[in-house]
Amino acid sequence: MTTNSPDPDPRNTTGLEPGGSVPPGETPPAEASTASGAGPHRPLKRGWSKGPLVAIVLLAVLVALFFLAYGIVLAL
Repeated sequence: MTTNSPDPDPRNTTGLEPGGSVPPGETPPAEASTASGAGPHRPLKRGWSKGPLVAIVLLAVLVALFFLAYGIVLAL
């Protein structure tokens, strides 16, 4: 059973010079590495809103109270 390689055969690939090198003009130019992105950078106007911060603090307090009560129950 022979397996077919997904790689092209270098002997049949167009645009290759002997030894496997590519002649100038055969490949597209690379993109600019100094591009900034899709648009101007807009910094955030505000930080976290009060709702998520209150929810996180409330959850942390509830978890701390749970473990405190669990520790008290185990000590009895």
